[in-house]
Amino acid sequence: MSHLARKIGEVAKVKGGKRLPKGMSVLDEATEHPYLRVVDFGDGGIDRSDIKYINNEAFEFVKRYTIDSNDVYISIAGTIGRVGVVPDDLSGANLTENAAKITEMSDDVDHRYLMYYLRSPIGQGAIKNRTEGTSQPKLALYRIADIDFPCPPLANQRKIASILSAYDDLTENNRRRIQLLEQAARLLYREYFLYLRFPGHEYVKIKNGIPEGWEPVNFPEIVEINPKERVEKGTAVRYVPMSSLSKIGMSIDISEVETREKATNVKFRNADTLLARITPCLENGKTAYVSFLNDDEVACGSTEFIVLRGRLVSPYFVYCLARTHDFRENAIKSMIGSSGRQRVQISCFNEFRLGLPTTPLIEQFDEFASNCFHEITNLQKQNEQLARARELLLPRMMNGEIAV
Repeated sequence: MSHLARKIGEVAKVKGGKRLPKGMSVLDEATEHPYLRVVDFGDGGIDRSDIKYINNEAFEFVKRYTIDSNDVYISIAGTIGRVGVVPDDLSGANLTENAAKITEMSDDVDHRYLMYYLRSPIGQGAIKNRTEGTSQPKLALYRIADIDFPCPPLANQRKIASILSAYDDLTENNRRRIQLLEQAARLLYREYFLYLRFPGHEYVKIKNGIPEGWEPVNFPEIVEINPKERVEKGTAVRYVPMSSLSKIGMSIDISEVETREKATNVKFRNADTLLARITPCLENGKTAYVSFLNDDEVACGSTEFIVLRGRLVSPYFVYCLARTHDFRENAIKSMIGSSGRQRVQISCFNEFRLGLPTTPLIEQFDEFASNCFHEITNLQKQNEQLARARELLLPRMMNGEIAV
């Protein structure tokens, strides 16, 4: 039996965040006042990789615009529809003007339950239908208040939220394992190929920064840039937008991948590396390793991607190299264009020099890195299955089709 529907505005208040006063800006250094932006709203909650702060002076202007861990946040501009609750240690943080909070809820509504509804395909559809504007869409506060949601008894809401949070916990554990595995592969890359602390390095002479036996090469000799791929005309193809890339890791958010009737000029396969070529995406570290495609499948992506594919080195070597400081600095220095839309010039890689390690050393690195990357792929597939299971389960529980 379907549960009684209620409007958000009937059970809670919807309030906006606050822009910092002119002349004041966020800080990298931690203070007592975190300032949450839309870019901090991750898929499963707050992304802590680049939290910003404000000083006491700025806080005095925006101190009425904070969010509590019992509130629900929702992004209303930029990437609209990111929904979640802040963890207890960030409760009381200030909230950007591009987000709203659903607060002061009735005693018969569980905030986590409402969050899960708004994250569901039905809830996201309701948000999308209420978003105004074309060039700069925005979700008005009164339209959030107008959203209907099924409202079962409070005990059922809490059970539903508890079941769904178990899925989130499994997904988050997998994400942490993915980050640790990626970190392990990148640390070994740095030890061997940047710090030159590879096995037996004590007995190898180094000249001009390159160990004896390594071959000095230009980057395009060992890595193909924007490899050519063909898609049959009329074939549907998966499209990867820039927004699907993380700032902190190699994963691609599959939920943001679309299917298109026509491919872009940027095409790739599994094991290719996608490098953002536009500010600020490159500077924020957006680089991904493609692993979600079927065998022999070709996908396409944002025209702001550069695709990298190994010629003489493995895909694991390519990805780890693309995440190094020297590689990214070389790319960033080549950028031209207006200040807000500067792009990497692909020609900058022509003269990017590095030492190609000996084959046994590369093979030793590949053996370790391949195990890490394969386990990452398995964990990503598990998370995709968890997401699909949750999406199937959530509306049926909320509508009373499945007893909880």
